[in-house]
Amino acid sequence: MNETRDVPELSIVIPAYNEEKNIGPCLDDLIECIVSAAGIRTEIIVVNDNSSDDTEAEVLIRIQRHPDVVRLIRRHPPGGFGRAVRTGLEFASGDVMIVYMADRSDHPEDALRYFEKIREGYDCVFGSRFIDGSNVRNYPPTKLWVNRIVNKAIQWMFWTNMNDLTNAFKAYRRDVVRTCGPYKTCHFNITLEMSLSALIAGYRIVEIPIGWEGRTWGSTNLRMREMGRRYLCTLLMLFFQRILVNDDVRSERLDETTFAEEVHLELGTSGDG
Repeated sequence: MNETRDVPELSIVIPAYNEEKNIGPCLDDLIECIVSAAGIRTEIIVVNDNSSDDTEAEVLIRIQRHPDVVRLIRRHPPGGFGRAVRTGLEFASGDVMIVYMADRSDHPEDALRYFEKIREGYDCVFGSRFIDGSNVRNYPPTKLWVNRIVNKAIQWMFWTNMNDLTNAFKAYRRDVVRTCGPYKTCHFNITLEMSLSALIAGYRIVEIPIGWEGRTWGSTNLRMREMGRRYLCTLLMLFFQRILVNDDVRSERLDETTFAEEVHLELGTSGDG
């Protein structure tokens, strides 16, 4: 019985690269909001992506304070945001998984709302910074302009009204991550691979407004020119997947669901005997 109670309901995966000023307050805010106030069994997995500053030291301080909540995973080269996310997801064991930014641009209250929406029956929750009710501050104008163009193109290509699919901050049921994975992308384009894979597979997705705040310390690791070809490659790969093999993708998801139900029924029948 103790093992069952100890299994986390929620896993929050935080890739961190040179975030010594942000990661400590980021963890403190999440623990206060989700663990202390809401009482949700949570594991927060920080993936140190080859940081050269005191990021890891700040995480270790929080592990000492909250050993049952905070976990540290050390990655070795090569680095990359996508690689760090993939590593964190491999170690995650919660029924709900959230990718969360270490720079405090995301808000813990929104992560809590994500979890509550999953509890309502959705498979995925995608936050949008660009719908009614959202609150965005300090968004660099050039990045905003590029973001809006890219997301409008994605809407047209994938016939969806969701307008912030490049945002990493999203929540997924564990079975969505397991079925849509293993993911292959190594950098920020994993945000597209995860969200569009779930969209193509036909999972129940809800989009909600969120808050977002530009970093007050450090610099972003996203270089737009460098990432352009990676985003384009991921977009084209998933676009042709939707066009050419969408029926197989959806059948795979349905087959896994059916198999799980059959095993459950067989076990139930065996138990009655």
